[in-house]
Amino acid sequence: MLLAVVASVLLYFLDTRLDYFKPIRATLSTIVYPVQKLASTPDDFVSWFNELFQGHQQLREKVMTLEAQNLTNSVRMQKMQALESENMRLRELLGSSFRLQERVQVAELLSVDLDPFYQHVIIDKGESFGVYEGQPVLDSLGVMGQVAEVSQFSSRVVLLTDPSHSIPVQIVRNGLRAVVTGRGLGEALQMEFLPHNADVRVGDLLVTSGLGGRFPVGYPVGTVTSVDFPQGKSFAEIAIAPAARLSTSREVMLVLPGEKIDFGITFPLQVEEVDLPALEEQPVIEGEAEITQPENNN
Repeated sequence: MLLAVVASVLLYFLDTRLDYFKPIRATLSTIVYPVQKLASTPDDFVSWFNELFQGHQQLREKVMTLEAQNLTNSVRMQKMQALESENMRLRELLGSSFRLQERVQVAELLSVDLDPFYQHVIIDKGESFGVYEGQPVLDSLGVMGQVAEVSQFSSRVVLLTDPSHSIPVQIVRNGLRAVVTGRGLGEALQMEFLPHNADVRVGDLLVTSGLGGRFPVGYPVGTVTSVDFPQGKSFAEIAIAPAARLSTSREVMLVLPGEKIDFGITFPLQVEEVDLPALEEQPVIEGEAEITQPENNN
């Protein structure tokens, strides 16, 4: 036992101090390496499989995140396009309201009546916003109709194409007055009660005449598209294309009662001082006849 302890101490001293067994350790490590590698293969395979699965899962999560972001961006892009289109329409309304002399209030369509016999739409302004029955409704191009019913937060608007709606107009070219009536969905407006000798031409612009007290003067109503004088009928058949975009407008303007807006710019009158020659008394020439007014013998 003592001999074994002394041998161990001696070998330890030779290895630590003199590196006597270093080549032997290197040779043994080379011989044992394949065995160590083979023994660690299952653990390495499990680690590799876990990393592969985790990497695949992370890639799937990233792909799903990117797909969601792409979908969100697509929706936002669509909304951006819709907002851009709405912005253009609002700019048109702003430009149109600036050209008008009356004060207006902007409203938006909530729904459209699908009944083919009635041409009505619902807007998002009601009695709480000061809307009243008979109030004129416009878009950026012309007259759309007038308010027919009013509730607290919404209103029903009857369009020009409704068969029950009529509006007094006049032709810009010659001032001829008439009445335009709707004829239903998809149909042109009709100018009523004009004889065969009426001075109406294709392309004539019609505006509101102001008669009846509902619509102020000068709002565009439509343009004459056809003029026909059928035999055996007392009145001409005149078709009118509406100026307003009745089927596509989303924003409308409600004409508010009150004083008109004066867009004109007035400048103070400047009178320049001009040196005028003094008027001298002219001598009376003898023999010049005096002008007298004839006596009234009556």
